[in-house]
Amino acid sequence: MNLALRLTDRKRESIVQAAIAEFRDNGFEVTSMDRIAARAEVSKRTVYNHFPSKEELFSEMLQRLWTRATAQPDASYRPDVPLRDQLRELLGAKMKTLGDSNFIDLARVAIGATIHSPERAQAWVNRLNEREEAFTVWVRSAQQDGRLKAVEPGFAASQIHALLKAFAFWPQVTLNEPLLTAEEQLPVVESALDLFLCWYEIKTAPVKA
Repeated sequence: MNLALRLTDRKRESIVQAAIAEFRDNGFEVTSMDRIAARAEVSKRTVYNHFPSKEELFSEMLQRLWTRATAQPDASYRPDVPLRDQLRELLGAKMKTLGDSNFIDLARVAIGATIHSPERAQAWVNRLNEREEAFTVWVRSAQQDGRLKAVEPGFAASQIHALLKAFAFWPQVTLNEPLLTAEEQLPVVESALDLFLCWYEIKTAPVKA
């Protein structure tokens, strides 16, 4: 990669970071390309060279949010592993995302910007819902293996994710509460597992000798 290209990439990144900061501090409607350029310490022309409009910048920000949200370990169902162990691994990865300050900042900006645009809000919510599709597939596989009760898989997936978000997403995004520490995350995950498995797991009778 040549020096000019690296410089271009650095400028683009500084513009994106400046946009995120401006959206966070002032909201989507108030933020202007002039303010973004000033914060990034580049010319307005440079901003427009990278992003033709504020909407394009916002789309870039949502893409980053989406990328962070979709980072996850293998979510394949494993018939030879206890359900609780598999779920703990999946929820642990989810909590790692929810404990990322950059992710929370992006989510806060995105939600704030979508308040005045139902269409934009719906598109964002739809993409986050797609993020949980891997867990939905896991639930369906466990059902087919006879280990979870029959229920609409997407409904069950939304339930367990909501149990985490009630403590590790919405308070931070809407009320600016601090991120949960690793110690604080643990009981949230374990209690979510208790509730989910208590209701949905099919208990098999012990085999008599």
